[in-house]
Amino acid sequence: MNERTTFRDERLELIFTCCHPSLALDAQVALTLRALGGLSTEEIARAFIVPCETMSKRLTRAKHKIRDAAIPFAVPPAHQLPDRLAAVLAVVYLIFNEGWGDGRIDLAAQGIRLGSALAELMPDESEALALLALMLLNDARRDARIRDGQLILLDDQDRSLWDWQQVAEGRQLLQRAITRRTTGPYAVQAAIADLHLHQPRDWHQIAALYDVLARQTSSAVVEMNRAIAVAELDGPDAGLAVLDQLDLGHYRYYHSTRADLLRRGGRDTEARHAYQRALELAQTEPERRFLQDRLAELEP
Repeated sequence: MNERTTFRDERLELIFTCCHPSLALDAQVALTLRALGGLSTEEIARAFIVPCETMSKRLTRAKHKIRDAAIPFAVPPAHQLPDRLAAVLAVVYLIFNEGWGDGRIDLAAQGIRLGSALAELMPDESEALALLALMLLNDARRDARIRDGQLILLDDQDRSLWDWQQVAEGRQLLQRAITRRTTGPYAVQAAIADLHLHQPRDWHQIAALYDVLARQTSSAVVEMNRAIAVAELDGPDAGLAVLDQLDLGHYRYYHSTRADLLRRGGRDTEARHAYQRALELAQTEPERRFLQDRLAELEP
């Protein structure tokens, strides 16, 4: 790579510029999402699973640090790109994830475009390849996720609506990523996403990969997803035992996950309360309709 790097995507160039290593990683990501990602403070707070007021204060502190330390913002030379890669990867994935979770096709598509440009810019970085693989594998199910205005769970989706060419592209990228020296968290997540596309699903392998991912990230959301795999293997009570150790009260998917396991365990009253809390936090109409139907099924 030459010292002077040519970015084919101007937005990616700006993201690298904003992800200045003088700031903490979370601050780099949050500020870049606010300035360039098209996300509101509320959306960024949801992405980080913190209250909006908390995120607003973090953004203000980061801006003050930039001002007080006179941090220069300039396009980094090629040799500095790897030092900024972790933040750039997080920005791109959170842009995609916000669009994917809330049905904003424009944001999800923007995330994939940025990921594609990043993988082209840094083709020897396994995590850049893996992130693009992860986004493509998830996005391949886009047309099957909503039917008649309601969210459709993976097991109930019409697989003929999946973009199998995109799945193949994602799998090829994943294979390239895992042949590198190290396997990072995006490669593990992409491998999990790929396993979810197979029938029947290999829950033992999925649970094992979530164990790896949990060690890599120390993420409560990863633990929540691991609880789902645990429940598939050992029953809903085992999954709930994992969930009940987590502090994810602001996260809508935590409550819907917990509600589902409570329902499967025959604890209908508790399940209703959990579904109600998930409904209060739901962001899209298809999600609300799905949760309302679940609540209606549990009416005494």
